[in-house]
Amino acid sequence: MAAQLCDAVCRRGERAIYFAFEESDHEIMRNMSSVGLDLRTWVEADLLRFQCRRPSRILLEAHLLAMQRVVGEFAPSLVVMDPLSDLLRIGPDTDVAAMLTRQIDFLKAEGVTALFTSANSSAEPVETDQQIASLVDTWLVLRTMEGNGEHNRLLSVRKSRGMAHSNQIREFLLTGQGIELADVYVGPQGVLTGSARQAQEAKERSDGTERAQDLEQRRVSLERRRESVEAQAAALWRDFEDEADIVGRFLSHGSTGVEDRAGQRAEQGRLRGADADEHEEINLAPDLDARPNG
Repeated sequence: MAAQLCDAVCRRGERAIYFAFEESDHEIMRNMSSVGLDLRTWVEADLLRFQCRRPSRILLEAHLLAMQRVVGEFAPSLVVMDPLSDLLRIGPDTDVAAMLTRQIDFLKAEGVTALFTSANSSAEPVETDQQIASLVDTWLVLRTMEGNGEHNRLLSVRKSRGMAHSNQIREFLLTGQGIELADVYVGPQGVLTGSARQAQEAKERSDGTERAQDLEQRRVSLERRRESVEAQAAALWRDFEDEADIVGRFLSHGSTGVEDRAGQRAEQGRLRGADADEHEEINLAPDLDARPNG
């Protein structure tokens, strides 16, 4: 975590000092190269400086003066002290806390961001951590969790003064490109990490694929039903139009038939009238023949 922060600062063209109390600079650069962090480049560019010294070599006050002198000469934007827990070997907790308080005040006055690490095997913070907790702005907790036959690395923010922050426990991975935060997965049984999270994510992807296939089948079925309904509607319209055409023809023939029957009756009436006139003429002839002569 400290190495990645140094890498980020140097990439911005700013300077960083790494005070190491356990490892040498060569060990740190070698180990960090295994996770994709090339710190040697920044050392050669005079953007990163290592100060590696065992705490037992000098007293607490001498450590404080030496660190402040280097900070004043190099003018860094970031200072790393890794780990503070090693300082407990050369002095009581109260003396260490007093020295760290003076160091924090000095760095804040210089406008320097500081990252302090503390190795603690207990789940609860040690007394020194609690004493300087009120002096630091952000407190990150890194720990490992055992489950499903494996160990997984977890990160959480215990506090971050003056800024919004997540309250979730996040799994982080050491990759060939540094630290990467894994996506948070909260299931019915809580936060899943490692292979359990990967298995659950794989199951969700499989379920999502099945849901997508089911939706596609439903869409195809619905499209076929739509085509069937449209075909049935078209057939009904054809039947309706055929029926309407037949009714129209019947109505047309019915109107002509009425007119024809009216004309036939008129013709029949005329013919009957003509028959009556003819009959009348036939009846008049015997009357004329029957008149006496003279």
